[in-house]
Amino acid sequence: MRAELESDPKDLQATQNKSTKSPKEPRLFPLDEDKGLNNAGDFRSKDCIELLKLADIVVTNPPFSLFREYVAQLVEYKKKFLIVAHQNCITYKEVFPLIKDKKIWLGYGFKGGAGHFINYHYEDYATASDHKEGMIRVSGVTWVTNLTHKKRTEILETIASYKKNPEQYPKYDNYDAINVDKTIEIPLDYDGVMGVPITFLDKHNPKQFEIVALGIVGSVDFTCNKKMEVLDKFGNSTGKFTFNAKGTLYRKFNPHTDKTPAFKDCESGELYSSIYARILIRKIAEVDELRKLEFEKM
Repeated sequence: MRAELESDPKDLQATQNKSTKSPKEPRLFPLDEDKGLNNAGDFRSKDCIELLKLADIVVTNPPFSLFREYVAQLVEYKKKFLIVAHQNCITYKEVFPLIKDKKIWLGYGFKGGAGHFINYHYEDYATASDHKEGMIRVSGVTWVTNLTHKKRTEILETIASYKKNPEQYPKYDNYDAINVDKTIEIPLDYDGVMGVPITFLDKHNPKQFEIVALGIVGSVDFTCNKKMEVLDKFGNSTGKFTFNAKGTLYRKFNPHTDKTPAFKDCESGELYSSIYARILIRKIAEVDELRKLEFEKM
């Protein structure tokens, strides 16, 4: 296989043209199976690993079900890459540490958080409501990469105020951090840890914010471990119980802002709301400070 990969391009083209299996669609490289594994073309096969070793940059859409394994392979072989991923990959225990350690990050993303693919070409002109013949729409996708790009150094302008509206930023009951529902609501005057939506990563500037942890069990040490009854979507009892709200961040239920409570404290009867996946961050530089550094580089 290695000899075939290193063959003279003219010889390889001649071999392709003589192929009786697919004369109309010759392959660039022959793909062989590992003995007894029936894995020709699998990224984990010896053939594909040899191809990977020759690559400078990998650009592809890997199967989402194998995303963890695929990223691990790219990191193992120290490859630069730009790959399509589902947004939920951010929360994978194998992937998040790489994001936290600034080894991988998000690319420019897709318009409306949806990728639009056409079988003969791709053009990023579609919107979430667009439907064109031959188009495949995949929701909730993003680019994951370790290639530097301009957007990663853009400064996130913060205009909201914690001091003026502390009630807008309730603290979690099981972790010392405030909850921020939207990236645009990140306060400019709070220096502690904040729980922000995972979509924050689209605007994350590593010089402005430090990623502390992912707000789930296994990534953070929760400060309390209450026995809670799980409530259904209408806030009714289910007879099921959990400790620490299934290992997620939670805060007291607010009837003015929350639809229904998710848990009830078995001891006190207090109601709690479970917070959807959050990334815990801390501000490490002020906007004015970053602007000054930018100006000095000019």
